[in-house]
Amino acid sequence: MISWKCKHTWKRAKINTLWCLAGCSIGDFGTIFYFQNVDNNWDTFEIMGLAMINGLLTSIILETIILLKQMSFKIALKTALGMSFISMLSMELSMNLTDWALTGGAMLTWWVVPIMLVTGFITPLPYNYWRLKKYNVSCH
Repeated sequence: MISWKCKHTWKRAKINTLWCLAGCSIGDFGTIFYFQNVDNNWDTFEIMGLAMINGLLTSIILETIILLKQMSFKIALKTALGMSFISMLSMELSMNLTDWALTGGAMLTWWVVPIMLVTGFITPLPYNYWRLKKYNVSCH
């Protein structure tokens, strides 16, 4: 049985989640911002799908770069791909669903971005804690 009361593990899980959020947000927000500012025929869900893919890619790249300080490129990439994928996917999905629910589309506004970031942080946090506690596995 896992204890959900470990302050040290919650602190580590929050730090890991923030790194993941930084990486995911770069690709996700960059894609939405691009499509928001160019003439295009893409529908909302196509843009959000691409934004999620780009968010996953930028997160994997950022985490791999961070891990290169501790290990070889091959192991860093494998670690970044394997250890956070569920976390990144849930983060991306929650951020894009929040955007869609609040704006009706793929639209970055001054008021929706903070809400997207909060939902993107909170959604994978329990999983990240559980994974740290059960397997002592983290990306950073």
